[in-house]
Amino acid sequence: MLAPKKTKYRKWQVGRKHPDKLARPDTRGVTMAFGSFGLKALEPHRLTSNQLEAARRALSRAAGKTAKIWIRVFPDRPFTRKPAEVRMGSGKGDLEGYVIEVRPGRVLFEVDGAPEAMAREALRKAGKKLPIKVRIVARAQ
Repeated sequence: MLAPKKTKYRKWQVGRKHPDKLARPDTRGVTMAFGSFGLKALEPHRLTSNQLEAARRALSRAAGKTAKIWIRVFPDRPFTRKPAEVRMGSGKGDLEGYVIEVRPGRVLFEVDGAPEAMAREALRKAGKKLPIKVRIVARAQ
C-alpha cells in the first residue's frame, strides 16, 4: 500500500469541509501530463491507499506488459479509528491508514504504450475498484 516514509505529525485534525467547497473542481492535476489515456475523478471523495492499490493492480494486469502506468495521486493524509465497542473518551484512536482528498477533475491514473481498446478496458476495470464516478479521458491531439 502507498504510505509516506516519514510524516511531520502522526495524527492530523479531522478537517471537515463544507460540501460546496469539496464539490468545486480541482485546479491542480487536471490535465494529462504523461500518458495517452487517463482516469479522471468526477466526484469529491477521500480515497484510501487500499482502494488506490486495488485499482492499480487491476489496471496493471489488464493493460499488459508493454503499458506504462503513472499514479498521479499519493495518499499522505493519516486517518484514525477507535477499536470496536470502546467507550467514548480517552483520546484519539490509533492510526488506521492514509487517504487522499480527491476533488472533481483530478486525474488519478495515466496509461501509455497500450492499444486504445486495451487501455480503455484497463482503465474501466480500475475505475470499478474506486468508490467514485470516474471518466476515461484521452490526451488532446
